[in-house]
Amino acid sequence: MAKVYIDPLTRIEGHLSIEMDVQNGVVVDAKCRGDMFRGYETILQGRNPVDANQIVMRICGVCPVSHGEASSMCLDDAFNIKPTKNGRILRNMILGSNTLQSHILHFYHLAALDFVDITAVLQYKGSDDGMVRIRDWVKNEIQVKKGRPDEITAGGPFLPRYEGKDFYIKDTATNIDAIAGYVKALDIRQKTHQMVALFGGRAPHPIALVPGGVTTIPTRDKIKQFKKLLKETNKFVSETYIPHVVAVAKTFPEYFKLGRYERFMSFGVYGKDEDRKNFTFEQGIFDGGKLEKFDSSMIREQVKYARYKSGSNLHPLKGETIADPEKSGAYTWVKAPRYDDRPMEVGALARMVIAYQSGNEQVKKELDGVLKIFNSEVPAAFSTLGRHAARAIESKIIGEEMIKWAEDLDAGESPRNSYTIPDNGEGEGLIEAPRGALGHWIVIKNRVIENYQAVVPTTWFCSPKDDKGGRGPVEQALIGTPISDNMNPIEAARVVRSFDPCLACAIHVVEGDKEIGKFRVC
Repeated sequence: MAKVYIDPLTRIEGHLSIEMDVQNGVVVDAKCRGDMFRGYETILQGRNPVDANQIVMRICGVCPVSHGEASSMCLDDAFNIKPTKNGRILRNMILGSNTLQSHILHFYHLAALDFVDITAVLQYKGSDDGMVRIRDWVKNEIQVKKGRPDEITAGGPFLPRYEGKDFYIKDTATNIDAIAGYVKALDIRQKTHQMVALFGGRAPHPIALVPGGVTTIPTRDKIKQFKKLLKETNKFVSETYIPHVVAVAKTFPEYFKLGRYERFMSFGVYGKDEDRKNFTFEQGIFDGGKLEKFDSSMIREQVKYARYKSGSNLHPLKGETIADPEKSGAYTWVKAPRYDDRPMEVGALARMVIAYQSGNEQVKKELDGVLKIFNSEVPAAFSTLGRHAARAIESKIIGEEMIKWAEDLDAGESPRNSYTIPDNGEGEGLIEAPRGALGHWIVIKNRVIENYQAVVPTTWFCSPKDDKGGRGPVEQALIGTPISDNMNPIEAARVVRSFDPCLACAIHVVEGDKEIGKFRVC
């Protein structure tokens, strides 16, 4: 049996490492390690409750909108208020814009390089400035790598890469087209950031998200600008993003059988009313082939294998974040959230599965359409490729829905309701971030924050074993993955990256015993 490590695994989103036991070329055990400590919960204690939704957006630079919205909804609940119609729609549009940005980022800039042969760009003969720059850069890096391999310490984002036979798409034209998509995606992501900023005030950390709605009054001019940017984004999703996902799936169909997991949870997202009871993507649990009603009171956080001396199996309203870096048996800074004692996969695939099982006709049409290409049915989507397909499908649906939302806005009308901070109270804000179920919980005492807990998507699927020894979703999904080369375990990297782990949300402060410096604060 061999120990195989991937450290770090994520490309830009925090520090995640994977430890695997590989026997006869197959993964037989795995551990997800979050190698840093977050601690935002302790930062928030004693502060004005309204400070929360601006502070928590700094948890993550990739999906700060999700944290801002979850926190605002959490404060809505604690203050016993609801957003206005405009406030609800604008929150949907801001979150939808950020989700489009995040899905495009994930496929092109974080995951596609595990499938696309970047060296194919050397055959590029066109005149696109971005492609020419990449071609010349790759040409120079490959020459340096061959001439002085011991001196190569960088080369990102394209190098270093896994080296092995049949690791990448072989067709040169497909590779070049995908690399062109990589370049175009950078421009499209900028446009989605502009969409966030139009109604959020700025990106990546929008200042317009507040309890009761949004501060930006929608004008006809802003709505027109939003629609223009959205039109370009939707065209990219339909004509570039989805075809590239299909191309990858056709080249590597075995990944419909790898990285499988079959237990899903969605908090529901994109409210259709101000009461948070009806959603564009439904709320629910799918386990054992059955759809269950979701109940947030069933959520608990367990810490037997996490570096905390907090109480275990606590609901987030009573949650604790007490670090214990030397804890015996612990191997990660990520807690183990569980729903009714069960680990849950969250994310775009979970949303698509639950919406599909709930009878969502729009999701059913799009998902069946993609699976038909591969002569497959829904269970095939519970896989590595299914996660990529789900994000692409969701991007198309969100883009279409945002056109309707923009038309439903009442130009010039109020985007928020007023509020009063209560002396005491509790609140819960549940939302679907791009990566999945995100929950914020607050306890207010004497008009300040007594307790605040955020349970983020990556803690759900990158969780360690729970108190009973049950693996987290990523750990379980890795079991059975074939590894052709222990020195280049690309197969495992593809499985884990399909979940889109974002350790920036789950962990933050570097662990270590080295004194960095002493400071006097005046």
